[in-house]
Amino acid sequence: MNDASVDSGPGAALARKLNLLLDSSEASGKKITFNDVSAAMKTAGTPISRARWHYMRTGSGPEVKKTELLQNLAKFFGVNRDYLLHDQDELPQKVEAQLDLLASMRANKVRNFAARQLGGLSSETLLQIRDLIDEQLADTNVTSSDTPGAKKAPEPG
Repeated sequence: MNDASVDSGPGAALARKLNLLLDSSEASGKKITFNDVSAAMKTAGTPISRARWHYMRTGSGPEVKKTELLQNLAKFFGVNRDYLLHDQDELPQKVEAQLDLLASMRANKVRNFAARQLGGLSSETLLQIRDLIDEQLADTNVTSSDTPGAKKAPEPG
């Protein structure tokens, strides 16, 4: 999740949704800042302050009921206009796909980090470590086939 932790107050459901949208945007390569949101909301006729954005992202303020603002935010993130208005658990397909991509990218970063840090080990040890990582990733539904560009350790020989 982004840098804001989510409270359990009346705005918690909205905060989780906003943070999912921010994470999924980051997964697709676009890190959205407050300035991006502020400019888009101002253009759409529903300006938002930094404090309100913080409260919305953490769920720590009063529940946001301004329909036009929530619909403009949904439009900004490219999801159904009603997504932020209702307590639905189902993720929009776009968000779900981007979160899957983010999980794969994170798994790939783990593999690449391990490969860089463990470069001095024998091929046999590297293969054992690779197998352990693959088993762990399989347990979390992220397999090596889901990780584009993942490189395997060299075969012993």
